[in-house]
Amino acid sequence: MSTEQVVRTVVMRVKEELQRLATAEGKPLLTVPVGVSNRHVHLSGADLEVLFGPGYSLHPVKELSQIGQYGAEEVVTLAGPRGVIEKVRVLGPLRKQTQVEISRSDSYLLGIKPPIKDSGDLQGSTGLVLIGPRGCIQLQEGVICAARHIHFHTTDAKKWGIKESDQLSVKVGGERSLVFHNVLARVSDKYKLELHIDTDEANAANVQNGDKAEVLLQQKRSDCCGSE
Repeated sequence: MSTEQVVRTVVMRVKEELQRLATAEGKPLLTVPVGVSNRHVHLSGADLEVLFGPGYSLHPVKELSQIGQYGAEEVVTLAGPRGVIEKVRVLGPLRKQTQVEISRSDSYLLGIKPPIKDSGDLQGSTGLVLIGPRGCIQLQEGVICAARHIHFHTTDAKKWGIKESDQLSVKVGGERSLVFHNVLARVSDKYKLELHIDTDEANAANVQNGDKAEVLLQQKRSDCCGSE
């Protein structure tokens, strides 16, 4: 039996055992919709004015799945030591600190090495140059590869025994089925149930927005978490 066949067999047996345990407890496996997060930027008010001009306000064009979040009309250019990425969408509302979220593939193109971090946890992150129509900013930090996570509404979390900062394992099916470990649980009454992964992770699993994923098990409780 090849290594690949062994791995497939082990994964299948693990899934069968998890399904057996869930059935024995009278609890079905939790399924969540997938949300694929492309590269994007969250701006502070001060940086917005540098990039787009004094007194400038974002122009919302599309509501996002999470309540109060939206895609704006505005785009910026990311510039690193090795290359640039143009037309990167700005998301609203504004934040206290500018944050740039990119994939690992994007980081290779730009020539930078951002850490994998939870949204809002920017200490020790990477910098780059942000270019807008009216100015540019040299960020000293703020660039991350966002840690994969699931947004739980408080009622969903309570129903399934999930707490803020729990680490979960999540399976996506299909032709390129795989299991994501170290999936951070985010809990708030402002959240809508959804798994967030980046484009590299989505391409690896061949999944799209709206596809379904299964929460398999709870690994452990993390000691820290960032803010949305």
